[in-house]
Amino acid sequence: MTEICVTRPAKPFLKWAGGKNWLIKHLPWLLGDLEYAQYHEPFLGGASVFFHLVPPASTLSDTNDELINTYIQVRDNVDVVIEHIKSWKISEEKYYEIRSMKSDDLVIRAARFIFLNRTSFNGIYRVNRKGEYNVPYGKRDSYEFDYERIQNASSALNGTSLKCCSFEDTLDDIKANDLVFLDPPYTVSHNNNGFIEYNKKLFSLEDQYSLRDYILKVMEKEAYFLLTNAAHETIADIFSDCGTRISMNRFSSLGGAKAKRGNVGEYIFTNIPVGEKDGII
Repeated sequence: MTEICVTRPAKPFLKWAGGKNWLIKHLPWLLGDLEYAQYHEPFLGGASVFFHLVPPASTLSDTNDELINTYIQVRDNVDVVIEHIKSWKISEEKYYEIRSMKSDDLVIRAARFIFLNRTSFNGIYRVNRKGEYNVPYGKRDSYEFDYERIQNASSALNGTSLKCCSFEDTLDDIKANDLVFLDPPYTVSHNNNGFIEYNKKLFSLEDQYSLRDYILKVMEKEAYFLLTNAAHETIADIFSDCGTRISMNRFSSLGGAKAKRGNVGEYIFTNIPVGEKDGII
């Protein structure tokens, strides 16, 4: 069994829309003294929760193949990845040169992914219909790469299993007493967040129902789960049979053109039987 503790502190090295840095301070309350066998995260994204917990036995996955390749290369070839990033001048001209770059070298592709993520507008990941990254240059006054953070992330990723696959394809890996953290793209909006139209393409309402069925199977396996989702009546209804629902508030500073920044509602669903989890925090 794995105790909930941070043995090798690490932090995310990628900016990621919908990241869960805000959730970290609530994990001691949500997880309590839970002991679990293996950690699973099928919607990896920026990996905030993984990097906070750093479980020694983990299976991490996402449908974004460039993202998963980046984590694999940071895990296995971090020094070479950093060398490539350092070799590229940070400028608008260089940004668009790197953005248009095509390479079969997986290490170069990982370095490119990190470079574009840190220097693009708001760190958004977006591709066109051809699958080409098309986010414009960020045009900030200065950019700095935290190479120590990337090195720490490499150490945290050591020994993890990384896969490019859908969440449904991870079900066979889950065993009794495992912990599954689920942070899907939000299909419905909270407070009319401007990302709603974009996320419909990433994760549909039908996908939410499929996720519900997935969670019910996780519960049948007697594994633990923690799901984050938008605080919306549709979501409450879909996941009504999935453990306890907790309402939370957080500050949002990221959204589309129509987004209003401020406090937004989040739902957390879990079957972790620790403490009294009803209510709003």
